Amino acid sequence: MSPSPSSPKPSPDSSPDPSSRGRAASPGRPAAPDRPAAASDGFPVSRTARYVWYGILFVLGALVGAAGALVQAAWLPAGLLLALLATGGLFYGGLRATGTQAGVAAAGGGWLLAVVLLSFGRPEGDGVFGGGVGELLFLFGGMGVAVMCATLVRLPRPPR
Repeated sequence: MSPSPSSPKPSPDSSPDPSSRGRAASPGRPAAPDRPAAASDGFPVSRTARYVWYGILFVLGALVGAAGALVQAAWLPAGLLLALLATGGLFYGGLRATGTQAGVAAAGGGWLLAVVLLSFGRPEGDGVFGGGVGELLFLFGGMGVAVMCATLVRLPRPPR
């Protein structure tokens, strides 16, 4: 049976456009292919800006790792908690700032580099880490927080 000529045709805005799948678009208008990729918040982000964010997050990760190594040893129970909270805040902030797990990886790479370099001692025997339980909790806790932040699911924002 063929459809009657008086049956309503779907409007062009209601049918999904296969070429715009996976791209952010405003409601009722497909994304243009020449526009830069949009972050999860809908703001266009260029590739260069994303790489700058990765560099900034790497440096911030190194700074947070070095500060956390010093703070967790100075004030053991509270300092360890403060260092892990700062680490978690940086990793989650990297996820939110870039919208990808690579933001967490960039911050985690800087953090891990700083912690590993500080764990080596000097030939004279001086070192930041003394080898106690607090240092191990900081190292493994920070890596666990990085994995948790990297595997978080990004839920879409509710419509405004």
